[in-house]
Amino acid sequence: MIPRPDLRPPFGELGGAAPEELFSGIPTPAYVIDEAALVKNGEILKRLSDKTGCRILLAQKAFSNYDFYPILSRYLHGTEASGLYETRLGYEKMPGKETHVFSAAFREEEFAGITRYADHIVFNSIGQLRKFGERAKNAGLEVGLRLNPECSTQEGHAIYDPCAPGSRLGVTKARWDEEMTLDLFSILDGVHFHTLCEQDSDALETTLRALEKSFGEWLPFMKWINLGGGHHVTRPGYDLERLERLIRETREKWEVEVYLEPGEAVALNAGYFLTRVLDVVENAGVRIAILDGSAACHMPDVIEMPYLPPLYGAEAAGKDGFLYRLAGPTCLAGDVIGDYAFPEKLKENDLLVFGDMAIYTTCKNNTFNGMPLPSIWKRDRTGTFSKIRAFGYEDFRDRLGSKE
Repeated sequence: MIPRPDLRPPFGELGGAAPEELFSGIPTPAYVIDEAALVKNGEILKRLSDKTGCRILLAQKAFSNYDFYPILSRYLHGTEASGLYETRLGYEKMPGKETHVFSAAFREEEFAGITRYADHIVFNSIGQLRKFGERAKNAGLEVGLRLNPECSTQEGHAIYDPCAPGSRLGVTKARWDEEMTLDLFSILDGVHFHTLCEQDSDALETTLRALEKSFGEWLPFMKWINLGGGHHVTRPGYDLERLERLIRETREKWEVEVYLEPGEAVALNAGYFLTRVLDVVENAGVRIAILDGSAACHMPDVIEMPYLPPLYGAEAAGKDGFLYRLAGPTCLAGDVIGDYAFPEKLKENDLLVFGDMAIYTTCKNNTFNGMPLPSIWKRDRTGTFSKIRAFGYEDFRDRLGSKE
């Protein structure tokens, strides 16, 4: 697994209190979303917007806990959605803000609903533009097309590389040259690309050069360019100065509005996942702590990415201390979070606190094996905890049957 030492969460903002003391009264497993951290991220993003004139959207695929939308709406210009449900959520829970939607392919039976809630729509192919573009335009939406600059800048995250050979995402230069017509081009208000994943602004600069090489002659005719997500703007050490320059240059060169749609940057390091040790077993000299939290069910990116999530009071294996493999209670042999070194031996009922657990957790979790969904808690700016939502048997049952 790939550790992410540069993403160490702001455990210091826990005030130095022992986790058992700080999180007492919160049953595990549970997510805790930190309002103060969201505000801190929001302020960084708003400063970027104010300095460059860009417009920033929340990519709800990464963070869709709408109880926090009233706070985020102070800093952001709206939401980005991946389909009908997210489009409606952004429209209803961040009212008065922009609602953008992109899908690899839109469904006919959902399209009327999407045009009801969205004000910007981006198509993934010229075929989809041909099928739905005029209808979207007649419904009052601004219309965009996703481009594929065919410029991979990622290392180690092939599953998240939209520019990989054979990618289904975005229109390549060859497809543009073969399929684009003046009638279809006249429908477009803007173009979109999304090529980054947890990257700095140097990767964006490389991508913009590739975009200009392939599509530069068409960009001056656009009203806006959406630079997608994957910009780790709120990460400590991110090169904001370069990003600001690139946004200004893009706006000036092609006289366009510039959008960014980060998800992670909005909620980076803004949440914790609480879990307790149920048992400790040993096999072939490996000590394994079985938790009431599951990688497969409650933090699936740990397996999909994969990566080693930061853990309060522990280090990646290889450091001095007591080594343990942390694993979930499901029947999946690979339900493993990772190997860590602890200063003391783990024992039953010990509380473990994982950091950076606001993103791609609550919106991706599942009930495989009948695992209970973790409750969701808020830590407000005064440090006070309140429960947002708890889940029970009925939430598991009613996903799968008639409720009878």
